[in-house]
Amino acid sequence: MRDVIIALLPATIVGVIIFGLGALQTVLICVASAMLAEWVLQKLMKRNITVGDGSAALTGLLLGLNLPPSVPWWIPILGAFFAIGIVKQCFGGIGHNFLNPALAARAFLVSSWPTAMTAWTIPESATTITASSATLADAVSSATPLTALKAGGALSPHIDMFLGNIGGCIGETSALALIIGGLYLVARRVIDPRLPLVYIGTVALFTFIAGPAAMFTGDALYHVLGGGLMIGAIFMATDYTTSPMTAKGKIVFALGCGILTSVIRLWGALPEGVSYAILLMNLAVPLLNRAFAPKLFGGAAK
Repeated sequence: MRDVIIALLPATIVGVIIFGLGALQTVLICVASAMLAEWVLQKLMKRNITVGDGSAALTGLLLGLNLPPSVPWWIPILGAFFAIGIVKQCFGGIGHNFLNPALAARAFLVSSWPTAMTAWTIPESATTITASSATLADAVSSATPLTALKAGGALSPHIDMFLGNIGGCIGETSALALIIGGLYLVARRVIDPRLPLVYIGTVALFTFIAGPAAMFTGDALYHVLGGGLMIGAIFMATDYTTSPMTAKGKIVFALGCGILTSVIRLWGALPEGVSYAILLMNLAVPLLNRAFAPKLFGGAAK
């Protein structure tokens, strides 16, 4: 938990720099609410208090980074209590949830309050350039790169998407910051690099082949850098509890996530598909664990 929190710090810092102190407030409310929810629920259910293991704080941090910087203060609180109370503690606590708590909470918030969850803020640097007298509050409802792509609008430069100077959720905009965090996790042997690489590679190949204009014309790099693919592939799909246990299972899981993400982005009504793709594949994890279970050494032949 500590290593994953450390790996998320670059994306958190970049998000605060780009979107301002409102983004920091949202993240802190998420973390505090998640930890409070876990403590209160475990007290009520007379379970051992496990707030100190860092899992609740990590769930809150991931949820906060998956929220727009302009959401009302009560949205992070509701999301954190849903993630901890419904998705995690109702199924037995850490290690027993079958869905990623942060992503499930985000899906709940998007379906319940779509307007608040899709009010994107222009980065402060872009606000200064394009509307020198505007405040961040006046700059809400800017299109994200994937929304612009879906609507056929002006596309963001790849370099802005790589560095994070675009609209979007707090922690998803800077591909560079997320890659730095991912490399740290690989170096610490916290995650298997094959899973995020296969996931990202599948989206790149699929969106390139099934380009919106004609075959083999898609802007694969735009889909890789845009939206929540990086944070989803590196930090969400690799969650121990909700991903397969075996190497083959992880590869199939990543392929499924990549295909579902691409299909939703290209032909679905939503511009983004990472959250729903990972949640759907979370449901398939028991089947993947059974299908790719290792053979017992010395076991009787069937």
